[in-house]
Amino acid sequence: MTTERDYVLGTHDEELARLGLQHRVWRRVVLDCWQRAGVTVGKRVLDIGAGPGYAAVDLAEIVGPNGEVVAIERSKNFARAMNEACRVRSLTNVKIHELDLMADELPKGDYDLSWCRWVLSFVDDPALLIRKLGGVMQKGSVAIFHEYGHYETWHFFPCLANQERFREHVIATWRESGGEPDGAADLPALLAANSFFIRSATPHIFCVRPTDYMWQWPATFIEIYLPRLIEMGRIDQKFANALRADLARAETSPNSLMITPLVLEIVAEKL
Repeated sequence: MTTERDYVLGTHDEELARLGLQHRVWRRVVLDCWQRAGVTVGKRVLDIGAGPGYAAVDLAEIVGPNGEVVAIERSKNFARAMNEACRVRSLTNVKIHELDLMADELPKGDYDLSWCRWVLSFVDDPALLIRKLGGVMQKGSVAIFHEYGHYETWHFFPCLANQERFREHVIATWRESGGEPDGAADLPALLAANSFFIRSATPHIFCVRPTDYMWQWPATFIEIYLPRLIEMGRIDQKFANALRADLARAETSPNSLMITPLVLEIVAEKL
């Protein structure tokens, strides 16, 4: 039995629930992206860094019993949740591999597509991951990415000074853990170096109000990550309480706006 290997954002139940909300918020955007990229019945898809399997389940239902999803995830907690989600939905076309993207090789297969979301921001060697991906994707296959392109676009209007400080702590802790918040920055060059041609590149950035569902995506992240920052010794309870109060006030104002972190969608074909 392997031991649980934690992520900088955690693998606890609260994080699992937050990831579920995050997936629901982004689901419309993702389904549109997959359709344009060619995800359909009978396809074989490699899900890189699958987490608790929210995307893997959607992919499995789209490709159907004649297709297959091969999901890669290193966290035992997340792999267990993914197994349970497949069992509940009677999905038999998902193969889960508990692997470390940096230490282990990707399973070979005749993949038609690959899906990678918010992974490059957290691995310590994105070049290695793209090199491994290039080694298992066949000519004509399609690699799809959703990665942060400019995390510092995340702002509230009127400005919340404590949120600005919180965002900088987030960026610092990701980098201290070996990741890079702006994971998409080097992706075009890495893809070109591994025989991928970029079909399309689309920025996703939103301006939302407290009543918009997408507001909950960054708002719940603040609530979940504050205790992590306290555990790391980066902030104290006083700061956490102040930010919670700021956010609560912003959510009661009809004039509050939030600009979300920029996510870059890249669809690339293997040459």
